[in-house]
Amino acid sequence: MYADIPEELRGRIEPVVTDHGLELVNVEFTRGRPPWRVRVVVDTPAGDGRVSIDVCAAISREVGAQLDAHDAIASAYSLEVTSPGFDRVLAREKDFQAACGGEVKLKTRHAIEGHRTFRGHLESFEAGVARLRVDGRDVMIPFGEVAKANAVYEFSREDFARA
Repeated sequence: MYADIPEELRGRIEPVVTDHGLELVNVEFTRGRPPWRVRVVVDTPAGDGRVSIDVCAAISREVGAQLDAHDAIASAYSLEVTSPGFDRVLAREKDFQAACGGEVKLKTRHAIEGHRTFRGHLESFEAGVARLRVDGRDVMIPFGEVAKANAVYEFSREDFARA
């Protein structure tokens, strides 16, 4: 989640992303045996995911230089800069608002109604609370309880139609 990005790390990454006219959506770490994986997710202000590979590569070079110059990652790491993609990460409140009306899957920090994993239709996101329709019932999930969330892309015949 965006709010979970350490402030020092966000301070090194976000200005680079902003200089390219984009927004920082999330930073994910995969720790363990080196090299760690650092995945930086960026998007356009419109939230349309239209970020070119060339821009991702430029941001990767600049962010890598920033992280290395300040020894910001405590281990050897592999840096990946990407757009949100089909399974768009929902890391900010504005991401949840934009995903209303679609299917999402999420994990919570603590159990809600006996569960930590949910998949359903995001009915609304108001006052920091997601109303998710799961198996015919509404589940209210406070934004602060969301540990990880993604939109679920529904493929259709049009996705596979020839131009």
